[in-house]
Amino acid sequence: MTEFSFNFIELLPFIIGLAISGAIAGFLAGLFGVGGGAVLVPGFYQMLGSLGVSDDIRMHIAVGTSLAIIVPTSLLSFRKHDEKGTVDLELLKSFVFCVPMGVICAAMVTVYISGTSLRAIFAIMAFIISMKLLFAKDGWNLGSQIPGNPIRFFAGWLIGFLSTFMGIGGGVFNNTFMTMYGRPMHQSVSTSSGVGVLIAIPGVLGYIWAGWNIADLPMYSLGYVNMIMVVMVIPITLLMVPVGVRVAHAISKRQLQIGFGLFLIVVSIRFFVSLI
Repeated sequence: MTEFSFNFIELLPFIIGLAISGAIAGFLAGLFGVGGGAVLVPGFYQMLGSLGVSDDIRMHIAVGTSLAIIVPTSLLSFRKHDEKGTVDLELLKSFVFCVPMGVICAAMVTVYISGTSLRAIFAIMAFIISMKLLFAKDGWNLGSQIPGNPIRFFAGWLIGFLSTFMGIGGGVFNNTFMTMYGRPMHQSVSTSSGVGVLIAIPGVLGYIWAGWNIADLPMYSLGYVNMIMVVMVIPITLLMVPVGVRVAHAISKRQLQIGFGLFLIVVSIRFFVSLI
């Protein structure tokens, strides 16, 4: 564990940025059923760089810390959406085992993957999904009913696996999966909040384990999870989740798709730039 210099004045812009990121992440958690990681991960990545954290591990810490924050935001988002009666509990129950299995597999692979590779995965997947949301027509769906096993099991595993790499709550992939099989966007968003819970809990434990014996971690880190950032951001995200839920149920399906697609493009561009 390494102590990094902490100059409050120099870091003030980053702290303000994290507060804003936390507010946006909480709002998006309610609005799109995502955990907010697509906002938090870039913010954490930048702040860790300002602290002098090595490029070899700061993407891992950004992802692991994001997953820790997704736990309470996803729980609150799920409860609020469930109160609206739009969560597909049957699908969610069928994901109880396969999604966490994908998370565990991703955490094991994380030990051997570089920070650059993580950023590339994040950027590519975000861009592909944004294109589907912005330009795909309803007729492009794969079917009218979500398939049963083994396709559903594999889909749940893949959602957990890819989401853990990206440090997100699974809404990006679960929304895509459900809408491609004809489910309403509002139901997909609501159900994704529950998927976020299935991903975040084993995901954060996996990142703690994967980074437990890593050298040069910032102070107050449990493996790849930095507790200072967790404590700083969680209260702000929780305040904004109910606001996002109310907006999600007040706008149309197409407005949700366009908003989510544009959001993912911005995130994707940001990480492609970091690879240059």
